[in-house]
Amino acid sequence: MIDRTHKLSLGRQAKALGISRGSVYYRARPASDADLALMRWIDELHLEYPFAGSRMLKGLLNDEGHQVGRCHVATLMKRMGIAAIYRRPNTSKPAPGHKIYPYLLRKLAVTRPNQVWAMDITYVPMARGFVYLAAVIDWFSRKVLSWRPSITLSADFCIEALEEALSRHGKPEIFNTDQGSQFTSIDFIQVLKDAKIVISMDGRGAWRDNVFVERLWRTVKYEEVYLRAYASVSEARTSIERYLTFYNGTRPHSSLGGQTPDRAYINQPTPIPAAA
Repeated sequence: MIDRTHKLSLGRQAKALGISRGSVYYRARPASDADLALMRWIDELHLEYPFAGSRMLKGLLNDEGHQVGRCHVATLMKRMGIAAIYRRPNTSKPAPGHKIYPYLLRKLAVTRPNQVWAMDITYVPMARGFVYLAAVIDWFSRKVLSWRPSITLSADFCIEALEEALSRHGKPEIFNTDQGSQFTSIDFIQVLKDAKIVISMDGRGAWRDNVFVERLWRTVKYEEVYLRAYASVSEARTSIERYLTFYNGTRPHSSLGGQTPDRAYINQPTPIPAAA
């Protein structure tokens, strides 16, 4: 909408459009090398201590020799899309048009593939910069049905991953996410409604409500991401794709009786304990 070559000044263009003049002049700056290093440490600490907020993380970082203030830690956490996980009063209201759905999986015995799918987003550090990773997982088999990397936290890449999973694997009876803005967005919810899928959402700050996706992120990071230093988004995509192919088709899971997710998803030659 803003034309920087127009004879009308940027300030007047902004006023005519009813937007902040500051937003027109602002240029996003990439994270510094120091901040990227801190974000990598914060990511590892958050994985180990998901209940730690900016105050606790600041103390943990200081103990490891990183001199950083609490406000800066909070800023980096926001940039990474992570927050301390704990039960808290749900005093906030969803954005207009963004409905929050109840959690439907408590005490539900998940006994077959495509009964419940879940989706989540995580932060992935690279050698210089970072990306976000979204994945759709089948709760029963732990199979990763689809995934997408993204350089932003918009809803678009989540919708793409969801649509790919639906086109390749049919549809689940229930689809579970957290209450993130990507998953409560009108466009994302509409895809689920159009497919006539029952929607479930985690309790606010209740990480155990989506525990299988949290376990996936821990596995992916310790067995793949933290062993690499991706030089680019394309390299991250290629390497993560290679790992998830191994995860689905080769890596045995003790919770699946030693089966791989692919095998558990396709057939059930031996009984598997219900995922509840």
